[in-house]
Amino acid sequence: MNWPNRLTLLRLILSALLVFMLQAPVPYGATVALLLFIIASITDYLDGYLARKYALITPFGQLMDPLVDKILMAAVFICLIPLGDIPAWAVIIIISRELLITGLRLLAAGQGQVLAAEKLGKHKTGWQMTTAIALLLLEASGEWSYPLRELHPAINLLAVALITITVALTLYSGLAYLWRHRDLLQA
Repeated sequence: MNWPNRLTLLRLILSALLVFMLQAPVPYGATVALLLFIIASITDYLDGYLARKYALITPFGQLMDPLVDKILMAAVFICLIPLGDIPAWAVIIIISRELLITGLRLLAAGQGQVLAAEKLGKHKTGWQMTTAIALLLLEASGEWSYPLRELHPAINLLAVALITITVALTLYSGLAYLWRHRDLLQA
């Protein structure tokens, strides 16, 4: 197994650990979850970079990398709903977009086509990761002592703005992708 694929599997393990840290009554669990998410986000960048630079692209990586990305993002956003950090409707929009685009890609694959990720989708992913970091930072800041705890209201305002931007970009990128590939839906 090559290094990009190992990093993808590591990201899957980090996703599970992140869920555990957000759900279990562990001291500084949200802070650890924040660090795990940041590391997982870095592995997302690194595995793609290494695969392209050293021609290590494999069918396993092509399938698992985007799937594990979706698992990571869904896991963090779902875990943050009961903590009151993100509304359920926003998470439903984010996950629905991912499932619809995955379905469209499967439909294309059935017709012998490959739908590559687009720049707008990569921007969407960047905003989703940034939003997740802000929300995890919001949750973690409640565990910190003074004066870091004083950042909590400012982080909360930032998180609300980021959720708004992320949901809007998620909707726009999903609709644009569906529109560009509408011919697949008419078959």
